[in-house]
Amino acid sequence: MQRGNVMKLHFMKYRKLSYIISGALLLISVLSILIRGFNYGIDFSGGISMEVTPVAETMTIDKMRSELAEFSPELQQIDGNAILIRVGLPKGVTDAQQNERVAQIKNILGDQVTYSQVQIVGPKIGGELIRGGILAIIFAFLMMAVYVWVRYRGGYAVGALVSLFLDFVLMFGFFSITGLEFNQTAIAVILTGIGYSINDKVVNYDRIEENVKKYHKMPMPELIDLSINEMFRRTMMTSISTLLAMLGLFLFSGEVLREFAIAMTFSIIMGTFTSIYISNVVLLNFDLRGDNK
Repeated sequence: MQRGNVMKLHFMKYRKLSYIISGALLLISVLSILIRGFNYGIDFSGGISMEVTPVAETMTIDKMRSELAEFSPELQQIDGNAILIRVGLPKGVTDAQQNERVAQIKNILGDQVTYSQVQIVGPKIGGELIRGGILAIIFAFLMMAVYVWVRYRGGYAVGALVSLFLDFVLMFGFFSITGLEFNQTAIAVILTGIGYSINDKVVNYDRIEENVKKYHKMPMPELIDLSINEMFRRTMMTSISTLLAMLGLFLFSGEVLREFAIAMTFSIIMGTFTSIYISNVVLLNFDLRGDNK
């Protein structure tokens, strides 16, 4: 249904269902993180990174992936014809075993490629990268929390922080449940998705604040529904346009960017859900008209 140019969807009618869905997703995510953990990429677990350039026309990225299949490599097309090869290493390998693995890869590829760079990322460096990634996420969360707390008061701040926390946990849970590689790209996905989500929440809250001042007698569930509906077209158009970009990445990019697209798609969908429901449902527990005095 529509009223003029404004949708008339009753979001708050399903607020209890949104709590159930969010609670279930939160529980599943936490359990998966605690039980399954993460599929750490070479960035975090350690491994071999080689940048090569094919000199033989027959040496394509697909052929390279096939010839190195026994090592479960990750291959990514980078600048020009250059290809980045990354191979994980078992825990506890010695320096000699690491060098032997490099020699095995070079022996397979032979003179069909030239080597621009060969690096071995040890467990110690991987551990430092994990700590750095975690610190980056914690810092980002704290900065967003400070911004929200300064920008809003009372219920608005609590609603934004609750939904922001849920966004973070669900994103970590997604990587744990799906087994997608958790690496520095995953950190970038989480931070990008959360930034996208908090922007959506701020836009919705600004409209709710305006309507609280405008409609003094309107019941709060109805007012929140009105505010969401007024911004619904903007929210959906932004989400859909971004999802279409992710679809393009998924269909036409390599394996690494395909995983990025999958994770970003989930982030956008969940960010839209928490922006429409969780951040707004929490507001019903507060006196918003008192917050705006």
